[in-house]
Amino acid sequence: MLFLLPPSETKRAGGVGAPLDLSKLSFTELSPLRNELADRLVALSADEPAAMRALKLGPRLAGEVEHNLALRTSPTMPALDRFTGVLFDALDAGTLDADARAFGGETVVVHSALFGLVGAMDPIPAYRLSHDSRVPGVVLKRFWREAIAQRIASYDGLVVDLRSEAYAEIGPAPARDGSVFVRVVAVDDGGRRRALNHFNKQAKGRFTRRLLETRPDLATVEDLVNWAGAEGFAMAFGAANAGAPIELDLVA
Repeated sequence: MLFLLPPSETKRAGGVGAPLDLSKLSFTELSPLRNELADRLVALSADEPAAMRALKLGPRLAGEVEHNLALRTSPTMPALDRFTGVLFDALDAGTLDADARAFGGETVVVHSALFGLVGAMDPIPAYRLSHDSRVPGVVLKRFWREAIAQRIASYDGLVVDLRSEAYAEIGPAPARDGSVFVRVVAVDDGGRRRALNHFNKQAKGRFTRRLLETRPDLATVEDLVNWAGAEGFAMAFGAANAGAPIELDLVA
């Protein structure tokens, strides 16, 4: 099974791992694209004003450009520890035990605007790049879309897409049995469902943490729904759209 998480804008600084080595990341077939984009990002960041415009950064975030400049030489840490923000704070990877983290390394993938798909335990540096950043010579959606979509489609098992719609568009999951897109919703007193924002990310973080803590063996969508229910997460089938993955609503 493969669980796809969105990245976050914010990253934890520092690390104790060796500098970036693309051969140490999962999905090594993405290395040529990673290498090209990293070079373009470092070159862009040599011009701080241009980089801040391209990355949509305010004056207080000038240090993010410095992270990009040091992309090839700064220390690394596991991706699940590097990302911060609401989802990753709720996941709280640093408090997971060794077995849970190892399971995450086998099943959880973060969709990075810079590196494409990275395994939860892949060593990455601090950087700043978003799906809508403007890197000279690159349109990120076109740059990554085919490679990421092909890589996800090549996976035979259960695919659970917890990404935002923006990242799902960059590399769509396959429309087949065993491939689901999870949408976090609230249900009002009249039974109407509405999508959530802040609590969307928080719910996905708690959901993923429980997955890593319990380490279930899920082969089908039905297995996923049954496991979620047993762990206190209400899931129901959502809208059915032709040519798109099955949708599941996670009720927060």
